[in-house]
Amino acid sequence: MTTTSVLVVGASLGGLTVVEALRREGFSGSVTLLGAERHLPYDRPPLSKRVLLSAMEPSQTQLRPQSTLDQLHAELVLSDPAVCLDASRHEVKTASGRVLAADVIVLATGLVPRKLSGQDGLSGVYVLRTLDDALALKSALVPGKKLVVVGDGVLGTEIAATACSLGLAVTLVGPQSLPMRSQLGPLVGSCLGTLHSLRGVNLRLGTGVASLRSDSSVVTGVCLQSGEELSADLVVVAMGSLPATDWLAGSGLQIADGVVCDSRLRAAPNIYAVGDVARFSHEKLGSLVRLENRTNAVEQGLCVAANILGTDTPYLPVPYFWTDQFDVKIQVHGFVSADAEAVVVEGDPASGPFVVLYGSHGKVTGLCGWNAVRQIRQHRAHVMDGTAWQTIREQFPTK
Repeated sequence: MTTTSVLVVGASLGGLTVVEALRREGFSGSVTLLGAERHLPYDRPPLSKRVLLSAMEPSQTQLRPQSTLDQLHAELVLSDPAVCLDASRHEVKTASGRVLAADVIVLATGLVPRKLSGQDGLSGVYVLRTLDDALALKSALVPGKKLVVVGDGVLGTEIAATACSLGLAVTLVGPQSLPMRSQLGPLVGSCLGTLHSLRGVNLRLGTGVASLRSDSSVVTGVCLQSGEELSADLVVVAMGSLPATDWLAGSGLQIADGVVCDSRLRAAPNIYAVGDVARFSHEKLGSLVRLENRTNAVEQGLCVAANILGTDTPYLPVPYFWTDQFDVKIQVHGFVSADAEAVVVEGDPASGPFVVLYGSHGKVTGLCGWNAVRQIRQHRAHVMDGTAWQTIREQFPTK
């Protein structure tokens, strides 16, 4: 079948990448980009750091200026979220009642934040997913206020670092024993915990939240499962997110922690998924994988565009993400499993920049750099090639 029309549901980075790649490769058919938000496509990573710090204006998060978007000759439909999909008819219905149809549909609806029971309707409780969320939180981050951040992953630790830098009294709460332990392992997670503590963040880790305290619908504190009660003027809930798939109920697609896809990111004939919402078959790993990071959204968008145009390309990523907290940049390549062994291959965690390799099942699976942007380059090949772990242990026996 010749493709003459493409509908992309989700006007963020992944969706926009699909549109740009199609046009760059010469696709001349009609393209529609449907977005739930009122904003033109924008970048999310700066929200928890530069936007909250007032180091970046909201307009600077915009991925492309209007003039560049116009050159794509795509219909841009904003402020009208998709509410259902008929996969057999290739039709999407929106909240306004509009019905959009296309030969090919790309799902790029991203994530929705997890919430605490009872948080809806409470003043002073925030989440951070959208630009509007960031602007609301930014106005509330007044120096001297007591902030409790619920969530010890990437987003929670970034928000805690940013708020602490702004002069708030910050407490970080989470179920893990160390911040970002599941993403970094215990060695680097311990370094991150030390960094936060030294900069003034109060860590209350290893426990979850039992409930929120309030007075006249205004949050006043957080009750932990450990029995401790924390006083709070503000609470940010950053407990992770869920794939935005509720609107796909009854669509006929397989939904299980995301839209289940084959290795070509195809969920059904002529229906694809990209970005945080896509759970795809990774041919090298032999399992389904869902990745939540900016690099993945771009690379999946490129892959889907190529497959729409007939290249039959499998998606075989080596994951990459980064986080900036205080004056530290942490970069991670590959996979870091809970049981991975870690070896410092450059530098010293006690004194400055360092690089760590992770090994699991007899081979190198991941790499982390701590303020080591240049140093990690010479070690990335170990992750790409799956170097034998024994080789690393022999090369760095005293590390």
